[in-house]
Amino acid sequence: MAERILIVDDAAFMRMMVKDILTKNGYEIAGEAEDGKRAVELYNDEQPDLVTMDITMPEMDGITALKEIKAQYPEAKVIMCSAMGQQAMVVDAIQAGAKDFIVKPFQADRVIEAIQKALS
Repeated sequence: MAERILIVDDAAFMRMMVKDILTKNGYEIAGEAEDGKRAVELYNDEQPDLVTMDITMPEMDGITALKEIKAQYPEAKVIMCSAMGQQAMVVDAIQAGAKDFIVKPFQADRVIEAIQKALS
């Protein structure tokens, strides 16, 4: 069965880009969220195999959402997505339990590599 992935990013075109990479590689999309608050709700509803989580978002940022998800589901697998120059936040995210991070603009092979590694 295909692994189900929740895509979280406040930019619709970024979600579309990630969705495109994932579906082409045989993954199923569990849902999409435009902010951290919605990500936590959707995680509860869908229990996806993995989450791609943007760091900078309105309402609730990705690191806060990551911490909330990990508090309820310690086994949750989350990959953070960051823009260049967010290294400090990436360190916070890894300490908070993120499996990996991918840097925008996304390279399809790097995205897939990070996801396969996190799911294995």
